[in-house]
Amino acid sequence: MSLDTRSEETIERNTSRLAWFLGDTMRERLEFVGIAATGLFAVLMIGFVLLDWLRFAPEWAVVGPYATLAFEQFLIVGAYMDVYLGTSVLRYAFIWRMIATGVLIGIVAPLVGTYLVHRQMALIGETLAHTAFAGVAIGVLFIAATGWHGSLLFVALVVSVLGAIGLQRLTERTNSYGDVPIAIILSGSFAVGTLLISWGRDFAAMAIDIEGFLFGNLSIVTIEGALMVALLTVAVVAVVAVTYKQLLFITFDEQAARVARLNVDRYNTLLIVMTAVVVVGAMQILGVILVAAMLVIPVATASQVARSFRETLYLSILVGQIAVLGGLAFAISADLPPGGSIVVVAIVFYLFAIAVSDRSGSAISMH
Repeated sequence: MSLDTRSEETIERNTSRLAWFLGDTMRERLEFVGIAATGLFAVLMIGFVLLDWLRFAPEWAVVGPYATLAFEQFLIVGAYMDVYLGTSVLRYAFIWRMIATGVLIGIVAPLVGTYLVHRQMALIGETLAHTAFAGVAIGVLFIAATGWHGSLLFVALVVSVLGAIGLQRLTERTNSYGDVPIAIILSGSFAVGTLLISWGRDFAAMAIDIEGFLFGNLSIVTIEGALMVALLTVAVVAVVAVTYKQLLFITFDEQAARVARLNVDRYNTLLIVMTAVVVVGAMQILGVILVAAMLVIPVATASQVARSFRETLYLSILVGQIAVLGGLAFAISADLPPGGSIVVVAIVFYLFAIAVSDRSGSAISMH
């Protein structure tokens, strides 16, 4: 082989490596920009939710008038956005309340769902959604019987968390196949919810928007519900950030984690409780029937193109944001349920990821 031939091959090889490096670096930069933009938008939405809540502060509170002024300025900005975008909805508080809730769910649902999907626990979300529906039914009866003026979602949250802990204990202490306790609680909790709702229609003197809780409804996103989602989002993101390595360990090798004396049962309970928290928050927009989709589809989409677990987390969050914002825009413009619109957009991106991916089920890196 001549010197010129070897030189040409060396140049081609180095050029190929440089192109790969630049492409890899550009990909990482785009992911970083996307995650940073999502984080900033989420902080803005949390600020809006806090202003929305603080404007109803007691008269003696100093922050009330300032929060009201800032909130009004936010809606004025929304009105200007309507002018430039050709829309007519961004000037209304309930729309921004819905957007804020959707954006935050678009972060925490794929965040928790990434662990669930890689542990083959995708049905947990559906099970806890049905448990939350039973919690709504219990809340309706509790409010009717006691006259309590609290939130139905708070009761649903408590019931769903207790159901999550009970499911974890039941799975640990039974000799049934792994998915049998899940199937029992999934069907049983929904059955309890439907019975309580049917019985409570005459007993409770309040309207029950069953269709809204089943399929999602823009009108059921209340100030208290949006605030609860904002607080729970901060809590879930903080917990995942602190326990990232432990959750990663039990996700990919639970037996090795037990040998390393890691408290696997505690982290399993933590993961399933976080799932319950996310499910209750997402139920406002997606509804009981479709809430599990937000835990699974963005993660499945990201897994088609991601090369590591961390990248799967980032890409699933970005896909979740696109699905939420695109689905909400379509739902508002066409006057359709938001849950179905979000899920359809997410599925479109999943099919697109399959079409452009050359992956046939190979495992991703643990890093």
